[in-house]
Amino acid sequence: MADTLTLFTSIGLSEQKAKETLKNESLSSSLKEAITQAQRVHGASGVDKAMGTLLYSMASRLKDTKRLAFLSESIAQRKICTELQLAAALDFVKGHPQDPINQKEFDEACGVGVVITPEQIEEAVEAVIKKHKDQLLKERYHFNMGLLMGEARSALKWADGKVIKNEVDMQVLHLLGPKTEADLEKKPKAQKAKVTENDVKVKKEEVAVNGDAVSGEGKSLMEQLRGEALKFHKPGENYTTEGYVVTPNTMNLLKKHLEFTGGQIRTRFPPEPNGILHIGHAKAINFNFGYAKANNGICFLRYDDTNPEKEEEKYFTAIKDMVEWLGYKPYAVTHASDNFQQLYDLAVDLIRRGHAYVCHQKGEELKGHNVPQSPWRDRPIEESLVLFERMKKGLFAEGEATLRMKMVMEDGKMDPVAYRIKYTPHHRTGDEWCIYPTYDYTHCLCDSIENISHSLCTKEFQARRSSYYWLCNALDLYCPVQWEYGRLNLTYTVVSKRKIIKLVETGVVRDWDDPRLFTLTALRRRGFPPEAINNFCARVGVTVSQTTTEPHLLEACVRDVLNETAPRAMAVLEPLKVTITNLPENFKTDVRVPDFPADEAKGSHTVPFTRTVFIEQSDFREVMEKGYKRLTPEQPVGLRHAGYVISVQKVIKDTQGKVVELEVTCCSSETAEKPKAFIHWVSEPLVCEVRLYERLFLHKHPEDPSEVPNGFLSDINSNSLQVISSALVDTSVKGAKVFDKFQFERVGYFSVDPDSTADKLIFNRTVTLKEDPGKI
Repeated sequence: MADTLTLFTSIGLSEQKAKETLKNESLSSSLKEAITQAQRVHGASGVDKAMGTLLYSMASRLKDTKRLAFLSESIAQRKICTELQLAAALDFVKGHPQDPINQKEFDEACGVGVVITPEQIEEAVEAVIKKHKDQLLKERYHFNMGLLMGEARSALKWADGKVIKNEVDMQVLHLLGPKTEADLEKKPKAQKAKVTENDVKVKKEEVAVNGDAVSGEGKSLMEQLRGEALKFHKPGENYTTEGYVVTPNTMNLLKKHLEFTGGQIRTRFPPEPNGILHIGHAKAINFNFGYAKANNGICFLRYDDTNPEKEEEKYFTAIKDMVEWLGYKPYAVTHASDNFQQLYDLAVDLIRRGHAYVCHQKGEELKGHNVPQSPWRDRPIEESLVLFERMKKGLFAEGEATLRMKMVMEDGKMDPVAYRIKYTPHHRTGDEWCIYPTYDYTHCLCDSIENISHSLCTKEFQARRSSYYWLCNALDLYCPVQWEYGRLNLTYTVVSKRKIIKLVETGVVRDWDDPRLFTLTALRRRGFPPEAINNFCARVGVTVSQTTTEPHLLEACVRDVLNETAPRAMAVLEPLKVTITNLPENFKTDVRVPDFPADEAKGSHTVPFTRTVFIEQSDFREVMEKGYKRLTPEQPVGLRHAGYVISVQKVIKDTQGKVVELEVTCCSSETAEKPKAFIHWVSEPLVCEVRLYERLFLHKHPEDPSEVPNGFLSDINSNSLQVISSALVDTSVKGAKVFDKFQFERVGYFSVDPDSTADKLIFNRTVTLKEDPGKI
């Protein structure tokens, strides 16, 4: 240890830095080897501090240690002399994983032997200063000198940055002379432009379907996926990804992959057809389809249908419907079961290669337990081949035999299962198979078969990345790159299929599409526009970390879209009859109501106005309260769009003392004193049912035992659904179709429910308006 410490300090590391390095076993080993390699060239005392700094930087940044000797020698021979050259060298070896390295290409890529003369630097800086001379003379020392440095360095890639800076400083001084007092004053900060209402409106209108949603930072998901947020490998350059395993045949397989795909980006969305998609899947759909779309690629919808016990036709249909509802069209719809024969043949090949065996240990109940490795791991290949054939023919009972993959596993973990026996007919292949492949076996092989370039999956699959690469390489097949991103979670909900089934079975919710859930079918039924869900995914962004988001952020995206797309109507949920006594009994006129008051050019509709109208009970108070701006016996109120102001003349009550009718008089709003408020109303309305939804759970994290000790079923909000069976809505909504959306003025956004009939419309409240619905 002391000898190694001395070795590290001999190349210029401080004693503290050397001790820190010793704590990192892999770095310490790499650096020791690099120094030893350099000392072979220069002797024990020939490695100076400059060379030592490069060796340390190389050892700490190099991922593929088999290139350590090559790079150490390049540094020792002073071919690599600067950090700039070292960065280029590291990039080169990452992009050329196979031996031998072409020395000529390496030297060209890293500027080996390139000599930049002082005259070249002087000429390059002179040219840059001449280009910006007018602006320099105008702004003097307030000019951004970094711009001059950047352009000079671009012209002379391998020049010493310090020398360029000295030359820039000298030539600028020669042009401008010494700094004056004005030059030393701080440059005033630019005033931020005030955002006008019109600017805000334009931003809100930047809403589009198909994932081109604008995030809070003004960048669409598509722009994020095209930009620096995700530095993915280019198709065919899989080997440049950290952790990717390169075999002797990798480059040949990648070449064939490129010949087949033409360099096209290919992704896939691979759901299991055993439940309905939820809000987390919306992010996966946007990411997979969106990334392909952003790069002119293709995306498959591939059903992972390898578990016939849990799969139903309704799930297949619902999944495809939801993908298309969000605005995406799959390049092709495929199934894991399309490849059952090929997957079986590959399993036979895996056994022949000595990488799989038939096991009689019941593994499902042993998962995660500290158990010894299978005693059948070393059984002869021929024996496993015969037994696997017997499994296929149905000569074993369920659970009596499995096919396991012979991977290098962590202590206490059994080899993963590739095939298990299930005597359950498959919805597509019937009774053809009684053995079915597992996810661990199927997923990477289907990705390889479909020539997927980017296998995007959520963070929980990170632990399976090594098995993904192992299996493709064990079978000598093209290996895609798996990249994991953070899953999207919402508070105040559960999305687990098992838990949603429990909610349905116990009658807490009606079905998978109950509008209180966050399945995609439920959100559609509630009235959430697909654009709003895509916008929400864009705002959340694509991150590696898990994110848990509040539902109100999703609701804000919904309001932004509906404010621009849902026409206005008037509805009264708790009606109070109002008779206007100074209008004739047969009085009737039409009132024109704009569909979008902020932009009346977008159209309008008419509603009847008669002697009898209905207002909200909450819009009248018999006793005036401070701050209350609506109708009281002492305070008149305006009727929206009607052009009238009404004043109370008489309050009529039933035998229990409840107010059941108001008699009022009206006058034109043009002649009356301006009232403090205008309220909505209906006349000759349609009777409809309105369903008001609140959060289904009382706590933010209903699955967290510390928040909800008795389990999520004990956390149900008993007031999560309120049904108003006799609400009144104006006649403009007559003939509305299922999922048509409206803003009921002053009440909220509503959508037509599929339960509606020709005789009675049913509306779901999608979200409330922005202002607090309880505001007086």
